[in-house]
Amino acid sequence: MVVTCFTQEFKTVIAPSRMFRALILDSHNLIPKIAPQGIKSIEFIQGDGGAGSIKQTNFAH
Repeated sequence: MVVTCFTQEFKTVIAPSRMFRALILDSHNLIPKIAPQGIKSIEFIQGDGGAGSIKQTNFAH
């Protein structure tokens, strides 16, 4: 198992609630579309996105 941490700060005109929804709650749909060369898909292995859910990230090669 690997644990990876990434931190980035930037300014945007997008409302914080909308940014949170896109990057956290809808990341399984958004990230494969904006980075298809690196991320093939993100799928829920367990749960529906709530607390305790498990996501699997499939990397493109």
